[in-house]
Amino acid sequence: MNNQEVGYHTSYNGGLGLYNRPFNESFEETPLLVAVLTYMGYGILTIFGYLRDFLRDWKIERCHIAREREEQRDFVPLYQDFENFYTRNLYMRIRDSWNRPICSVPGAKVDLVERVSHDYNWTFDYTGRVVGGVINMGSYNYLGFAENTGYCAEAAAEVTMKYGVGVASTRQEMGNLDRHEEMEALVAKFLGVESAIAFGMGFATNSMNIPALSGKGCLILSDELNHASLVLGARLSGSTIRVFKHNNMQSLEKMLRDAIVHGQPRTHRPWKKILILVEGIYSMEGSIVRLPEVIALKKRFGAYLYLDEAHSIGALGPAGRGVVDYFGLDPRDVDVMMGTFTKSFGAAGGYIGGRRELIDYLRVHSHSAVYATSMSPPVVEQIITSMKCIMGEDGTTLGRERVKRLAENTVYFRRKMTEMGFIIYGNSDSPVVPMMLYLPAKIGAFGREMLKRNIGVVVVGFPATPIIESRARFCISAAHTKDMLDTALCVISEVGDLLQVKYSRHRRLPSLDRAFDHSIYDEIQD
Repeated sequence: MNNQEVGYHTSYNGGLGLYNRPFNESFEETPLLVAVLTYMGYGILTIFGYLRDFLRDWKIERCHIAREREEQRDFVPLYQDFENFYTRNLYMRIRDSWNRPICSVPGAKVDLVERVSHDYNWTFDYTGRVVGGVINMGSYNYLGFAENTGYCAEAAAEVTMKYGVGVASTRQEMGNLDRHEEMEALVAKFLGVESAIAFGMGFATNSMNIPALSGKGCLILSDELNHASLVLGARLSGSTIRVFKHNNMQSLEKMLRDAIVHGQPRTHRPWKKILILVEGIYSMEGSIVRLPEVIALKKRFGAYLYLDEAHSIGALGPAGRGVVDYFGLDPRDVDVMMGTFTKSFGAAGGYIGGRRELIDYLRVHSHSAVYATSMSPPVVEQIITSMKCIMGEDGTTLGRERVKRLAENTVYFRRKMTEMGFIIYGNSDSPVVPMMLYLPAKIGAFGREMLKRNIGVVVVGFPATPIIESRARFCISAAHTKDMLDTALCVISEVGDLLQVKYSRHRRLPSLDRAFDHSIYDEIQD
């Protein structure tokens, strides 16, 4: 049986000679029967939703969700839309799968506060019991720096005693600490760029800086699966936005060519600038950007490249320096290198790196730089110490070992999941592992059954994904031991059989455990 017969799509290097390593991504198509059943499931839920809304209108059933007051019923609805309908009638049924309170460090294992609902998830009561030792397969703790012991935690505690927790000012006023300066210099060195600037919030790093770089008369070409922060930043900029197919270089090239040939609408004047927005690792698909091809296209057509490395920095590359390091490319070929400290570094905030002129411009024109309160000193110290650990500047090899262990765990977990018959999306080297669930009833069921077996997972549905592409998303960590992964895999297989979510028709034969191929992360010689 060939790949086309089972609807299995695998992406390879493309024969362009731009890659120095294998580039394999797979996106198995949804089985037809599963797609039909998924649509039917949502159809039935929608019908019953309208029936329950009818009962609520006639006061037969109580409605717990916020609604307009009686004196405003003739107004244009302020928040009654499809998302609200979805929240009332679909999300509430499985709301217990999200927002679970954690009462420990979000490391390889977590402790959860137990809660119950007596009104079908409208409200929750806490039992006072703690569910301990839950294997954490959902946090973005890629390198295991989310911890309360060790050098990083001790350094953050020491800085807290010296500087306090809050700065109570912006960087341009009285909130520019020496630790901020040291952190930004270290980030620039880590990325291999001239300069860098840090911000207190990762989301705002995108949403507030893109408008400073692009405006009216500019064209933004955005991947269709870009994060909401990139989408919001593009919209706030006032630029013309065109969306190209996910990781599809033919689609991007066509849009670049059309932009150069036709220019702006109506006037046909040349665009002031063309900015390409992509991510390093796409957090819902587990795919890695085809960066060598994107760089080749942006050079060919004279465009600028904005790279969001929120999930890839620290998690990819032989030195943990992200997707640029992963492909062995020159950081100077990326005009704007953005990333966050919230994942691999176990901290908070984001950064932008690039040429010194770019960073100096953002210090003056970025709303995040000018108006936001400075980053908290212990958070800054967590970033400094974890980054030095990754770079080996702490005098140990702990950081390099964590990068290597993450790569090993990722390859092992993805291989086992595929062998068990699940539909797994994304790149073979991506620590973000989406497992397709499809049917709405299985979103909540999978999360609940996994938690019953002491495994904490993230389940995702609309509007974070297309309405029929619900999934569970596993995030692999260097903190996971092989025993933890084997335990999780055993439970996933058990629940997969129980819920019948082993949809794949392109199942690999189980292979004997073999040593990790260390040549994957050999040092790339300059």
